[in-house]
Amino acid sequence: MHKSPQQTMTVWVILPECRYSGHAESGRDAPAPAVKPLHEPDEYSTPPYGGPGPWAPAPPVQRPVPTPAHGTPVPAPYAVTNGADMPTGPAPVPTPGPVPAPAFTPPPQPPQSTYWLQYDPWGGYRQPLTQPGRPLGSDGGRGKDRRGSLLVGALLLALVAGGIGGGIGAYIERNGGLTTVELPQAAKNSGGRAPDSVAGIAASALPSVVTLHVSGTTESGTGTGFVLDNEGHILTNNHVVAPAGPSGDITVTFSGGETASAEIVGKDSGYDLAVVKVKGVSGLKPLPLGNSDNVQVGDPVVAIGAPFDLSNTVTSGIISAKDRPITAGGEKGDGSDISYVDALQTDAPINPGNSGGPLVDTDAHVIGINSAIRAADSGSTTEGGQAGSIGLGFAIPINQGKRVAEELINTGKATHPVIGVTLDMKYTGDGAKVGAKGSGGKPAVTPGGPGAKAGIKPGDIITEVDGQRVHSGEELIVKIRAHRPGDRLDLGLTRSGKDLSMTLTLGSATGT
Repeated sequence: MHKSPQQTMTVWVILPECRYSGHAESGRDAPAPAVKPLHEPDEYSTPPYGGPGPWAPAPPVQRPVPTPAHGTPVPAPYAVTNGADMPTGPAPVPTPGPVPAPAFTPPPQPPQSTYWLQYDPWGGYRQPLTQPGRPLGSDGGRGKDRRGSLLVGALLLALVAGGIGGGIGAYIERNGGLTTVELPQAAKNSGGRAPDSVAGIAASALPSVVTLHVSGTTESGTGTGFVLDNEGHILTNNHVVAPAGPSGDITVTFSGGETASAEIVGKDSGYDLAVVKVKGVSGLKPLPLGNSDNVQVGDPVVAIGAPFDLSNTVTSGIISAKDRPITAGGEKGDGSDISYVDALQTDAPINPGNSGGPLVDTDAHVIGINSAIRAADSGSTTEGGQAGSIGLGFAIPINQGKRVAEELINTGKATHPVIGVTLDMKYTGDGAKVGAKGSGGKPAVTPGGPGAKAGIKPGDIITEVDGQRVHSGEELIVKIRAHRPGDRLDLGLTRSGKDLSMTLTLGSATGT
């Protein structure tokens, strides 16, 4: 190649055994200095010693006693161990001889003392890889198994810890914390109540109250009654036992749950009262009878019964009024089943099933027999009509109930007080008008009867009984039924526009 005189050119000449560089300057050729080969020629030409090249000598890697590159002395511990501090015998003695100069000077390296030195002579310079303990692969793969077991154990531990933590968290969320909450509460008392409280009255009266289940050939019903004596007599309403008929069944259930069969002793539709008797029952507790004449409006009362077959139900209220003339029944249409009651009115809730149950005062004494209610849609009716309570309940005064019960027990029938006249029930004016004729063409005033003896005549209008105003024929009957046969009554009446007064002694008639 030809160059101009002012340029310098570097020429590499490849020789069979060596490599060198020379310079050719303008106008003069100078011989290049001889370069001594770094290695003796290798007759086999095997790398890294065969063939020319810029490689530095690199001793072969030896194990378990590695020799660092470029003739760096091996520390003493490596002479007797295999890199894992395990003896291997005496260190080999290096063969004396010339040490070729290193191609470059490596930077200082940290001491390697007891670690296995793993060095790649073909890679670039870097910090040697080290590993304490046994050399890799010396445990036959047990290291990987050990790491896998540790990983599985860690995962299981995490799952268990997570489950426990979740359970604790849920418990804390539901219960508001780890501590148990206990709310303050009053201590249990003896259960005693004042005798005149509702609870005290109920506790005293309930053992004497029973529930009646009546079934007949065509109908059935439920009502209430109460024990009259130790003989097993129980007082109730006539309309409670009426479904049984002549051959029906009556079952009595006591407050404690005991049951017994009962039979009818006597009944009276005019008073709407009946007496039944149970047999083979001991330990009966009669309910004491009070005096309904002593009752005042506003007195507290308690009603006990089985409304809608809910036994041992207790309600409370007051006496709302006295001497309320009511009529109930009349389903037959002939008037034979109509009852006339000069009733006690109460706002104690009474519902179907309370019929025949006791209305008691603060001494737990019976002052009335619950018999009828006034419903919002059907007026005054017996509880058999299934109307609900609106706070207008009516009870037969116990003074009347006592007399009728005694007659039913003793004779099987009750007597009715009568005045011996036939009333005009179609009369719409004020008062009770005596009819012109009686039933079947008979006289309106029975000859020789109480009315005839007192001087009553057909067409007279009776306006007062014992000073109490009478507004209708039903009300006059109610006032009369509130008395016993033989009682004397003071009557006020109007005849042809004139006011008259007279005294009458009540007669007697057998009821049905």
